[in-house]
Amino acid sequence: MTITITAFERSPDGGRGLARDTRVRWALEETGQPYEVRLVSFQAMKEPAHLALHPFGQIPTYEDGDLSLFETGAIVFHIAERHAGLLPDDANARARAITWMFAALNTVEPPILDLVTARVFERDKPWAAQRLPLVEDRTRERLDQLSRHLNDADWLDGAFSAGDLMMVSVLLRLRASGLLDGYPNLSAYVARGEARPAYKRAFEAQLAVATGQQPRPAAS
Repeated sequence: MTITITAFERSPDGGRGLARDTRVRWALEETGQPYEVRLVSFQAMKEPAHLALHPFGQIPTYEDGDLSLFETGAIVFHIAERHAGLLPDDANARARAITWMFAALNTVEPPILDLVTARVFERDKPWAAQRLPLVEDRTRERLDQLSRHLNDADWLDGAFSAGDLMMVSVLLRLRASGLLDGYPNLSAYVARGEARPAYKRAFEAQLAVATGQQPRPAAS
């Protein structure tokens, strides 16, 4: 059976690749797996049919036969474990790649999401001017640490892996803030991720939905 994922019918990011279905599309493209996309409206996301797949009423979801999953970390991990291309064969290297997946989602992404919230959704609050510098400092602290680890390497731990896929996806959220500009090695790291053919296909497929174009078949 063909894998089916869900995505926004109208993505809030306007097709810039920030919606989380892009991460799943990228993983499927990296592993060469065909998939279909079911577009979901904001109203449908809160209805019983979708809530049966995602109890928090979000996207994406993943369906393959009688298996249904939600949460991008779990979905990408499942894809990486089931199909070659995103996790090393060596057991120790594999474990480290999985560690970087968790680090991207649990350590690096939270302050970045906090920054996005402060800059976009809380900017009109009376306390915004006092809070924003604190949030920016917490984000820079994580970027400092990540930059030191990456140093001049292409990827986080040897060859490209699911850990890099998740980390690049997380760092892309900083583009509008300008904070990545202060870290040339991280900016180059993100650019390498975006330059991968699989990422380009995933991005173009998501953009096609946002712009009302007819997307080409996925992972062909």
